[in-house]
Amino acid sequence: MLVHPQFDPVAVHLGPLLIRWYGLMYLAGFVLFLVLGRYRAKKFPERGFTGIDLDDLLFYGVLGVVIGGRLGQVLFYEPDYYFSHPFEIFAVWKGGMSFHGGFLGVLAAMAWFGRKTGRSFFQVMDFIAPLVPTGLAAGRIGNFINGELWGRVADPSLPWAMVFPQVDNLPRHPSQLYQTGMEGLLLFVILWWYSAKPRPVSAVSGAFLIGYGSFRFIAEYFREPDAGIFGQSYFISMGQWLSLPMVAVGLVMIFLAYRDKEHT
Repeated sequence: MLVHPQFDPVAVHLGPLLIRWYGLMYLAGFVLFLVLGRYRAKKFPERGFTGIDLDDLLFYGVLGVVIGGRLGQVLFYEPDYYFSHPFEIFAVWKGGMSFHGGFLGVLAAMAWFGRKTGRSFFQVMDFIAPLVPTGLAAGRIGNFINGELWGRVADPSLPWAMVFPQVDNLPRHPSQLYQTGMEGLLLFVILWWYSAKPRPVSAVSGAFLIGYGSFRFIAEYFREPDAGIFGQSYFISMGQWLSLPMVAVGLVMIFLAYRDKEHT
């Protein structure tokens, strides 16, 4: 049976300045966004994005991810704790970011960017959707390093069952790594392939919603559920409740996109 390595969450100690692995993983995600985004902009010039646009997209996206992700964690998952410890809301370096909150923050940021640059919302979202999963993968690796968001209790015979000593001595699924593989790497491959050819406007965005929502829903069966605002009495976890609308909206978007067939 494997044991979580109990990494030091601080990667570099520089006197009073602490550089944490969690922050470095976010930085890696942002760098990958720029590198892959510049490649897409160069390969598909007809889509009208430049290197300067990518810099601006990253700026707006970072604001959306950090503000939305933190507020999502506070409101969706741990409202009692954070309302009792309000100053902890600003301690983002300790971890605790909700994907669904960050996603809503990015939607708002991309709508703002589109309005300022004269692009439609879905033109922007279709371009950036394939760039997002690598950042998600980096974030999940950060969760694993921090030893947070551990999995449910697993069969001890499972070869990769892992004990998280900070929780208990029971074998658990390393669900952070499952999510790295599904929501990160596999979703990236699917979207990168799907977006390589012209698709109807909003189709790539719809594919992202379906893919992420489906993979997250599956992963939640292996991840220790968060109580969230619904508690744990509604049969499925908070993450699954938040993922179901994503899949439903994505399916509608795909249907409407192919019905109208206005290609990007």
